[in-house]
Amino acid sequence: MKNKNPIWDFFASVKLALFTLFFLSTTSIIGTIIPQKETTQWYIDRYGEATANLFQILSITPDMYSSVWFLCLLGLLCLNLIVCSLDRFPGVWRQIKADNLNTPLNRLEKMEPQCRWQLSNPPESSTMALKIALKTNGWKAEERKLDNAFLLFAQRGAMTRTGVYIVHASILVIFAGAIIGSVLGFKGSIMLPETKTSDKAYAFGTNSPIDLGFTVRCDRFNIEFYDNGMPKSYRSQLAILENGKVVKEKAIVVNDPLSYKGITFYQSSYEAYPEFSITITNKKTGLSETAIIPYQQQRSLDKSGLRFGIINAEAQGKVVSKMKIWMSDDKGEPSLFWLNDGEQVTVERPQNNFTVSAKQMYGTGLQVGKDPGVWTVYTGCALMILGLIVAFFMSHQRIWLYICEETDGKSSILMAGNANKNKAGFEKTFQALTQTIKKV
Repeated sequence: MKNKNPIWDFFASVKLALFTLFFLSTTSIIGTIIPQKETTQWYIDRYGEATANLFQILSITPDMYSSVWFLCLLGLLCLNLIVCSLDRFPGVWRQIKADNLNTPLNRLEKMEPQCRWQLSNPPESSTMALKIALKTNGWKAEERKLDNAFLLFAQRGAMTRTGVYIVHASILVIFAGAIIGSVLGFKGSIMLPETKTSDKAYAFGTNSPIDLGFTVRCDRFNIEFYDNGMPKSYRSQLAILENGKVVKEKAIVVNDPLSYKGITFYQSSYEAYPEFSITITNKKTGLSETAIIPYQQQRSLDKSGLRFGIINAEAQGKVVSKMKIWMSDDKGEPSLFWLNDGEQVTVERPQNNFTVSAKQMYGTGLQVGKDPGVWTVYTGCALMILGLIVAFFMSHQRIWLYICEETDGKSSILMAGNANKNKAGFEKTFQALTQTIKKV
């Protein structure tokens, strides 16, 4: 027996895997309970200066999951999985590829479950009939002629012995996807006012600018409120521009983002501005003009020369629900009227009638993310599900039939089998198969 390398044995041990998993799960609970990526002052206000300093020393804040010691734990788990798999898989593969027709007769006689019976035919014809019966029942048998006997072997699920190694591989694939997303991806945000554009996002934590490679524009933002003033729903009409041309448009809401070139825009927040978009249409000529006007300032339309302004408003906080508009076309006294946010009214003037609509201007808060490793992570998750199903719900089932000749020309049959898991279930399968092929 070869002397084993103690370092190799250490990294291949199950104890190391249990230790690493225990500390990863414990620290993950800590990282979930203690909010991440907050400011230093936030932790001081919440936990006190001494505790906040301890969190800082232990790298629990501001981002424990990016700390050196947490990444080392993940690396140790990966190394343990790799070494453990390399250490044990060759033996498993030898079991999968083993020549089971070389199994000694004395071993077959000790196997459980087993069954013995006789056939009136000689061994050669009995072997052929049994082989056909096995195939009919879904067991493809191999045959080997011994001195004065025949040995049949059939198996199911040999590759199910690899289930645990599929799980090992899936964990490594998930980690690889996370690393790809961390290195090549980003997470940031944009506060984008209506009608404005941006070609940059700003990274969480550092607030450093990130070039998107294209331009995003907010064409319109709509919000609905409950009677108590709480926001009910909000929607942003976004457009993606390249070389000054719109290449994609979509109205996004919470949980229904816009994706383009691997970058995803999520609706996350909003901000109300003290500015208003007013659209005035001459009902006689059909001329329609839109202008953006700050609160309590006067503006003039370029084509019609109409002057107007928001002179008063009803609001909850920064959100305006109703506004008072002053409008003049220099024909008679100016018009004063109230208008609900987002609604339209008809204003009668001495020479023309106008329709007027107005809405408060908003900025849409967008979370921006790029994760090129997400499909790698999904692949790893699918592999893990497959591996767990194989490891827990499938087994390697093997059966042998030893056919030898009796003194009176009959055949004596010894049928034996085993399974590496779910032996009770295999015993039922074995008994049912035995009853079926004994009818031969």
